[in-house]
Amino acid sequence: MKALTWQGKRDVRVEEVPDPRIEEPTDAIVRITSTAICGSDLHLYEVLGPYLKPGDVLGHEPMGIVEEVGPGVTRLKPGDRVVVPFNISCGTCWMCQRQLYAQCETTQVTSEGKGAALFGYTSLYGSVPGGQAEYLRVPHAQFGPIKVPETGPDERWLYLSDILPTAWQAVKYADTPRGGTLAVFGLGPVGQLCARVGRHLGADRVIGLDLVPERLAMARRHGIEVLDVSELDGVPGALIDLVDGRGPDAVIDAVGMEAHCAPLGKLAQTAAGLLPDKLAQTMIDKVGVDRLVVLKAALKAVRRGGTVSVSGVYGGEVDPMPLMEMFDRGIQVRMGQCHVRRWTDEIIPLLSDDDPLGVADLRTHRVSLARAPQAYEMFQKKRDGCVKVVLAP
Repeated sequence: MKALTWQGKRDVRVEEVPDPRIEEPTDAIVRITSTAICGSDLHLYEVLGPYLKPGDVLGHEPMGIVEEVGPGVTRLKPGDRVVVPFNISCGTCWMCQRQLYAQCETTQVTSEGKGAALFGYTSLYGSVPGGQAEYLRVPHAQFGPIKVPETGPDERWLYLSDILPTAWQAVKYADTPRGGTLAVFGLGPVGQLCARVGRHLGADRVIGLDLVPERLAMARRHGIEVLDVSELDGVPGALIDLVDGRGPDAVIDAVGMEAHCAPLGKLAQTAAGLLPDKLAQTMIDKVGVDRLVVLKAALKAVRRGGTVSVSGVYGGEVDPMPLMEMFDRGIQVRMGQCHVRRWTDEIIPLLSDDDPLGVADLRTHRVSLARAPQAYEMFQKKRDGCVKVVLAP
């Protein structure tokens, strides 16, 4: 089959790889009909190469048609249309019983000290072949895949794999009081959905911040108040002034480790990437730093007693944080990988013809799998109005 493989920094290629097969009784094989490029895929494209090896298959936002199931899978059958969550969870362990699916004890990558295995996401998370491919082997298919209706375009359901539950969790963690104000830093795909979900779940005012005109325009179409950060002298001060002189009740950081305007953090990440893999892994694991400009702005902008919810991916180990200010101002911080299946039953009824979350207006580009390398470059460099790319194998 054809699949998108990692070959090096900013070097991904579509190659022929072996077809997946049933290996365990609880496996399923899914023929992929749509698979998206996630913002966190760009971390693999740029920063996290030391944890990849040439030929690794990328992608963790797939959906498709079940082709085959193992004897331990009774809830699915060939021909079912499914979305595959990015984290691989058994559904029955101590963590899964508490709906902490991203910490599944059955698939935890204990050798690396990490949580549940993920599709297409480095040796840190199990080196499981990903879904930017024609076919995908799905472990623990007795629990993971989400059956969806046969009708409606793929984009109606595809975002259940990651970014829509991730946005839902971020908003739930933000815990904006009804009638309060939520600010969303970063209007990429997750940030767009955070803003829409925030309004749907009762925030009276949602403010989205970015510097890409197409992202700002998309948020504005959905009734979101927007701020172009390139026009502001200081983001925290502007937000505080804009919201009663106190600041928003809650702030979501939907950006993560590769924020713009963080030259020292970028230099450190680039330097680590120039080292041999083993040394780079040690540097990242022991002394890695992130570009923290957005997270620090979020912490300084939220009102006293407010909440900062972090959905953007961070990977640093010695990131300096303004703990005195956080303590003095009584800020709560919540974060973590999304527990996808925890939220999907709440979300699915909203993916109706009425489309209250506007999922039909998110994908800006749909291209063939063969054009995935060009799509990665376009997405990273924010060219051609790119907000969200869906690949068609």
